[in-house]
Amino acid sequence: MRLLLLGVRGSIAAPGHRYARYGGNTSCVAVYRGDEPLPALCLDAGTGLRLLSPQLRGRPFTGAVLLTHLHWDHMQGIPFFTAADRDDAEVDVYVPAQDGRSGRDLLAQSMSPPAFPITPEDLAGRWRFVALEPGVHHVGGLRVEAVAVTHKGGRTYGYRVTDGARSCAYLPDHAPALGCPPEVLDLVRGVDVLLHDAQFLDSERALADAYGHSTLGDAVGLAVAAEVGTLVLTHHAPARDDDGLDDVAEAARALVAASARPAMRLVMAREGDLLEVATTDPA
Repeated sequence: MRLLLLGVRGSIAAPGHRYARYGGNTSCVAVYRGDEPLPALCLDAGTGLRLLSPQLRGRPFTGAVLLTHLHWDHMQGIPFFTAADRDDAEVDVYVPAQDGRSGRDLLAQSMSPPAFPITPEDLAGRWRFVALEPGVHHVGGLRVEAVAVTHKGGRTYGYRVTDGARSCAYLPDHAPALGCPPEVLDLVRGVDVLLHDAQFLDSERALADAYGHSTLGDAVGLAVAAEVGTLVLTHHAPARDDDGLDDVAEAARALVAASARPAMRLVMAREGDLLEVATTDPA
């Protein structure tokens, strides 16, 4: 299993030269099975989803998109994903079920006039919009487990994706300090790669709680408790430039070194990195 990091920024895209090394696009990860040339699914559909179209080299997208939640920075890329907005595309979009509404209606809250010029039905190709309940599902030939996590403003999922041999977990928006039930720890326990929210420093605890996000210490603490193989810190703060993220990486390394799992591998998510889950090394 391989993970292509297409967007690693949180809350809002951050363009400009001060953000070039880590990238300014918002959350999106393409998941590939083995050596297959096309992704089986995408985790989230932030502005980084646009970057997947060139990777497909003129081929249509036929796969699934799993949204952790419906905040703008996790779904804005959908109508701009040209490889899927074409007659020969086939896309299943999964959104966290809530309020008894259909997947289409949940997405259309942000993607319909007057908020946006088109509705989900106006996308070319064959699209299916599914309100996903928590539990185990099989998507794109992969086992996907969805668990509700603590975050502000609507139901939010964390996902565990397994190909039968290797596993990753994806929790880009998570506030464990405000509530972390046992099923969340079980979701990430022992995964080869955990991609986790690390938007705020520990000194920014008040902001983290107000926004419903993790601090760096929260992320490292959860990864240590869950005995994960590699921790990938993502959902970077939009105001934190490359130099600031270098400082975050240094602080994270110090936390890991002082933890009960000093050998745990640590990666700062960078737009364009390819993670081989079998080795957890960025390519």
